[in-house]
Amino acid sequence: MSENHTHRRSKNRLKKAGAAFAAGTVLLFGAVYVNAHAASVDGAATATAPSAAASAASTASASDVVAAADAFLDTLDDDQQSSVLLDFTQANATAWSNLPCGSTCRVGIAFSSLSDTQLTAAKAVIEAATGTGTDTGNDQITQILAADDYLGESASGYGSGNYYLAFLGTPSTDGTWQLHFGGHHLALNLTYKDGEVEGSTPYFVGVEPTSWTDDGTTYAPLSGMYDAMSAMVSSLSSDELTEAKLSESFSDVLLGPDDDGDFPTTKEGLAVGELTDDQQELVLNAIEPWVDVADDTTAASVLSTYKSELDETYISYSGSTDLSAQGDYVRIDGPGVWIEFVCQDGVVYSDQIHYHTVYRDHTTDYGGEFSF
Repeated sequence: MSENHTHRRSKNRLKKAGAAFAAGTVLLFGAVYVNAHAASVDGAATATAPSAAASAASTASASDVVAAADAFLDTLDDDQQSSVLLDFTQANATAWSNLPCGSTCRVGIAFSSLSDTQLTAAKAVIEAATGTGTDTGNDQITQILAADDYLGESASGYGSGNYYLAFLGTPSTDGTWQLHFGGHHLALNLTYKDGEVEGSTPYFVGVEPTSWTDDGTTYAPLSGMYDAMSAMVSSLSSDELTEAKLSESFSDVLLGPDDDGDFPTTKEGLAVGELTDDQQELVLNAIEPWVDVADDTTAASVLSTYKSELDETYISYSGSTDLSAQGDYVRIDGPGVWIEFVCQDGVVYSDQIHYHTVYRDHTTDYGGEFSF
């Protein structure tokens, strides 16, 4: 166990550019579905991502996110707007959950209450604000909603209609506000200040089942996260695995909903600074899929910061490194970055595991606007 480096980073102001309205979209569950990930399994079709040039050409600015938010608000009546436009308070910002608990645990307007036109406008806001990658950003978020629709075919209480969108504060390029969106297995919190992303965490994402097939296409929205974490721990020697092993066991993430600010005071596990350059690159690769929830420019800036902090970052695990059974758990903990990935037994599909994961930042959760 290593002592915590207690210095706090000076807050980086992250440069902001909105994410893509990417080419090659397809319609899924009545919503625009961008860059649908699909692994070709048993002859299943494979959806393709747009070219790098197409993604680069379609990036947006912070003002585009605000414009999309204003366009969505223009589709709403006064009562609906009052459900969306809320004060940026700690109580509202922290009102998120990984559970299918509807409005009892979160704020905003339910997707189920929106017309087709309003729903399209709402999803355009999320698309404009999030990353353009495959299985990350908007693509991952859209797949999580699709996963809930898939769950809803087997159990009540699930579905993409049970997701809620709120703007905490007034969307603008010269004030502080938060894009707050989530439902079962999803919590997106993007905080803006003076036209820049001040914080892209907390970001909770989970999925059950871990993969499924619909109309011949197989989806696995957390496969990139799983693969990156697996590659990182698989690179460790037996001695390194011993040092990285945690004494605790975990049935869920440690810093989930209602656990704001509860970062351990002592960093545990294996110091990344002790690893080879190739292993350090695998750690950075493991961080990237979570960072990529934000727009591409913000994500690149944040990843650069985390790269500069690798020597003070620690990796650890509990259970086994197979990431295939209840309690298999991996953590990355740096001066800024905090990521947890855990396997749990299934709830609806009890014969399978499912994934929970959370991404936080020690200093910029909720834009660093609150003290916990």
